Amino acid sequence: PGRGDLPPERGALARWGATAARLRAAPAVQWLLRWGISVASLVGGLLALFVFRRELPHVRWIVGYLILVWLLFALWAHGRRAVGPSSRKAARLVVSGVDYTLQTLYHGILLFLIPAYWASTTLDSPNVVFFALVVLLALLATFDPWYRALVAPRPWLGGVFFLVSVFGALNVALPLVGVPPHPALVLSAWAAVLALTPALVRAGGWPWRRAVAVTGAAAVAALLLAHLGRAWIPPAPLSLAGATLAWDTASVDALEPVPSAIHASDLHRRGLVALTAVYAPAGLEQQIQHVWRREGEVVDVVRLTPVRGGRREGFRTLSRKTAWPADAVGRWTVDVMTNSGQLIGRLRFRVVP
Repeated sequence: PGRGDLPPERGALARWGATAARLRAAPAVQWLLRWGISVASLVGGLLALFVFRRELPHVRWIVGYLILVWLLFALWAHGRRAVGPSSRKAARLVVSGVDYTLQTLYHGILLFLIPAYWASTTLDSPNVVFFALVVLLALLATFDPWYRALVAPRPWLGGVFFLVSVFGALNVALPLVGVPPHPALVLSAWAAVLALTPALVRAGGWPWRRAVAVTGAAAVAALLLAHLGRAWIPPAPLSLAGATLAWDTASVDALEPVPSAIHASDLHRRGLVALTAVYAPAGLEQQIQHVWRREGEVVDVVRLTPVRGGRREGFRTLSRKTAWPADAVGRWTVDVMTNSGQLIGRLRFRVVP
């Protein structure tokens, strides 16, 4: 029979199917099908940043995410090796499900880390590079088409997601339980590389002894690299809660803020005070210092009272400087640093003739 001979209900279904096909072909619908979930994920992530930006002490969430990521990464490596083009469709679906779950976990961890590293990053210093890497990976994990196109065909890039997520999360989580930032930094690098052991056993078919020997040696190298490159990593969760540059006075309560451009005669006559408030989690004690620089060259290093964590407004410390070079004209900075050399924050001022 012809199309006009279809029963009414069959004709209605046919018309509905044709309408649905036309809707699916519409550019707006195609865009929603391709990017809708990603946009919703981005919006949800931004809301999470707004709601949870003050919730860093919930270290148990970080640990739980890391355990899931570690287990799924090992399963992912095994599945990638075991499932080939001729494998059953059900097995490929399982691997795809693990891929998507890993992507979701990476997304959650990286979004959780962004506020901590943002607060600890100084934008005109080398540690902005690591923060930019965290943001870039978070964006890739947010948008499914980008992730599928860039990460899915490149297992090594999945390894980068794993290493950055584990290292970044441990680097934030360990100080929350009292480990100082520098030991937390090197321990995080060591643990992130050592956590690759099950993946090597599964993906490479290596015996455990060989895999542990290889990852153990690589973990020691990563520990040394983290120590040498510590200036490139923000000291999260330490952050500069407040900073003031003022004329030197007898009382801290009567400090008078200085202008951005200071005359050299006033500088020699009055002197300056750098007052900083450093946020640290409860239970953490950290030695810090003020490093005064002129045009990038160190002029003075002042070791300060150790920061004791737990204060929302930050632990206040100050350094006074009354002795200045004869020619003090130029751009100056006061770097607030840990005793191991990680930059917490920076004050800037300019001296003019």
